[in-house]
Amino acid sequence: MTLEEIYGGESDNVEFKEDIPSKSEKYLKTIIAFANGGGGKVIFGVENLTWAVKGFSKEEIFLKMDAITNAIYDSCEPLITPDISIQEVDGKQIIVLEVASGMQRPYFLKKEGIEKGTYVRVAGTTRRAESTKVRELILEGSNRSFDQLVRPETVSDEEISVFCDKLYKHALSLCETEQERKNVKQLTKNQLLSWRLLIEQNGMAHLTNGYALLDGRNDLFPDAVVQCALFKGNDRTVFISRKEFSGPIYEQISSAWDFVLQHINMGTKINGLAREDIYELPVATIREMIANAVCHRSYLAQGKVQVAIFDDRLEVTSPGMLDNDLSIEKLKEGLSKIRNRGIASAFSYLKIIEAWGSGIPRMFNEAKAYGLPPPQLIDMGNDFRVNLFRLPNGQLPTRNATIEQPTQTESEGTGASLEENLLQAIRNNSKITQMELAQRLNVPVLTVKRRMKVWQDSGKLSRIGNNRRGEWVINDKG
Repeated sequence: MTLEEIYGGESDNVEFKEDIPSKSEKYLKTIIAFANGGGGKVIFGVENLTWAVKGFSKEEIFLKMDAITNAIYDSCEPLITPDISIQEVDGKQIIVLEVASGMQRPYFLKKEGIEKGTYVRVAGTTRRAESTKVRELILEGSNRSFDQLVRPETVSDEEISVFCDKLYKHALSLCETEQERKNVKQLTKNQLLSWRLLIEQNGMAHLTNGYALLDGRNDLFPDAVVQCALFKGNDRTVFISRKEFSGPIYEQISSAWDFVLQHINMGTKINGLAREDIYELPVATIREMIANAVCHRSYLAQGKVQVAIFDDRLEVTSPGMLDNDLSIEKLKEGLSKIRNRGIASAFSYLKIIEAWGSGIPRMFNEAKAYGLPPPQLIDMGNDFRVNLFRLPNGQLPTRNATIEQPTQTESEGTGASLEENLLQAIRNNSKITQMELAQRLNVPVLTVKRRMKVWQDSGKLSRIGNNRRGEWVINDKG
């Protein structure tokens, strides 16, 4: 340790003690919390808050080190083996106890037991872990994740085939180019087994928690939904609109994404003669925020993913404590830890999540490119929240383009509205795909999907048949 490090004060992984407390639990709880998280240091001989180096005399320092070591050995379970040393700072000797991130989680105080004696670090403080966090630590200690736990329910090969086909079609629907569609491979039972979304026992295929969540079995997980709301002003006093989306969790992401796009401002970006829809917030970042909340939330914790739109921000809240190995600073640097491994693998297949650890840095980069304030990451203790700030007075970004705000977006050179051109193209070819519509009208496929979904929800447009061989039907009275 140096004086500069000491003057940095306490943090998520550093705590000071002026002396060894008479009650060893006061520092043992912190040692346990470090072992349950990303590790840390307890420095004895430095006064907290003032950071004054008090140190110990040569006569007492070895006795104090022995007392600390004995207390850890006698009181902690499983056994924690710290690195304890004497260091000289400002001419005085202090004790530095370094605890590595443990591999046998959860660690706890023996006399309190695993349920009440497990501790974690939250925002630089040591707290007793809630029961849901204890269960997560137990899973981590056995190298498992909640979504990969086997359930008693079994599924037939026919049901698995239907499940795989649904995910395959959803993956195709998210592709923006024909080449991307060609690269999507049909999902198989073996792939689900490798992701541990299915577990074979006694010749039967058992679903896991992750399979049930992806299959939309909401009766098993009533909190596994996304709540969306539009509020008036900058707080939750008055809401204008709200919806709750259930079903398969990947569909919840799309529905919540559509909700946000329908309630934020949109204009057009002009590139030469062509016009393109542009939203006030980066749409990829919006989806990333919602997808991360659904993928990395704790499904053991009570609470629902919440997506809230205020006058000044988009707010996405995910249930569950931030993983003890992570901090806000580490997230900004791109460090990532997968909480639900099977779901994350499925989301990667669906291209909902593209690269581990890139989401948060990309979010900051896109906000900067849009001329927006930096996003805000908030560790709320039992929840994690991301705020993406809007420009004042409904302003749209001026990112490398001239922005107009027409009542209807016009397609290139026709003078007709996008809605009119879309409807006419569908009338001309009822079997046309959304990708073909986007290419024909020179607009993003996202714009086509969003507009057509609104028409389908209102009854103006319907689909007969499947995605490959079906056709569109326009109800002019809808």
